[in-house]
Amino acid sequence: MVRAAVVQRVPVFGDRAATLEVAVAALAEAAAAGAQLVVLPEHFVPGYPAWIWRLRPGGDARLVERLYARWRDNAVDLDDAQSLAPLVQAARQHGLTVVCGLAEIDSRFSRGTLYNTVVVIGPDGALLNRHRKLMPTNPERMLWGCGDATGLRVVDTPCGRIAALICWENYMPLARAALYAQGVEILVAPTYDEGPVWLATMQHIAREGGCWVLGNGSAFRGSDMPRDLPGAAELYDGDGAAWVNDGDSVIVAPGGKIVAGPLHQAFGLVTCEIDLARVGLARRSLDVAGHYARSDIFQLRVNARAMPPAEFTRDA
Repeated sequence: MVRAAVVQRVPVFGDRAATLEVAVAALAEAAAAGAQLVVLPEHFVPGYPAWIWRLRPGGDARLVERLYARWRDNAVDLDDAQSLAPLVQAARQHGLTVVCGLAEIDSRFSRGTLYNTVVVIGPDGALLNRHRKLMPTNPERMLWGCGDATGLRVVDTPCGRIAALICWENYMPLARAALYAQGVEILVAPTYDEGPVWLATMQHIAREGGCWVLGNGSAFRGSDMPRDLPGAAELYDGDGAAWVNDGDSVIVAPGGKIVAGPLHQAFGLVTCEIDLARVGLARRSLDVAGHYARSDIFQLRVNARAMPPAEFTRDA
């Protein structure tokens, strides 16, 4: 049995260091509750850029540039050991497997493109996987580039075989199929979505894939958006204490039954004991990567190669 904790907390929007402090505190809280697996929301570091849904890419271009600069300056460079060090150290200190969404900047190729990324960190602090969202949704394209399939994989952890799909990636049937084919046991779905339709999707995936699904929602009120952010007063003063996003973090068992949550318009932890044996039992009757696959009729090809901006060949 594995105890999982899904964190629904407010980041300090646009501030990596302060948000990492929130994340570290959440890990300590989850560890005190007996958790071994802790999941943090989509793009939690330095906060999901909710302002993209209230700005026009053309008419608000100057404000977009200023906000983008704040997120770029507070993004995580996974090739810089110090960039995510507090979270890595906390995972190691508490012996936790951690899944966390973040803004990533890739210093190897460009200092301009950001990615919506989710990482899996082992209890020894090792980076087990980096998955970049394959397709930013609608206005998200103002901020993020498209990821490749190098992180579209399942990784072995002490808590089971874990993979992640970010928000509306969970609506991509072939992305789901790629993870089912790798034997995912726990599918983590950090998201900015919420509500009955999204919760039904989490249940559908748990039924379809015969896996545990940890849906990690984003929750905040208008008053939670720092007023030192460019345009925040104009964009969020009208919201006050009203909820901009309801959260709805949830844990769904193989087969589709909600066993914890949803946590609606509130902050805290959604926790549950995860029995991995239930994965095999659910797949006895419906195994979409096994006896229900019909691979003689349907086949999926996934390009899992890294896609650098250029490849160089040199004479021997």
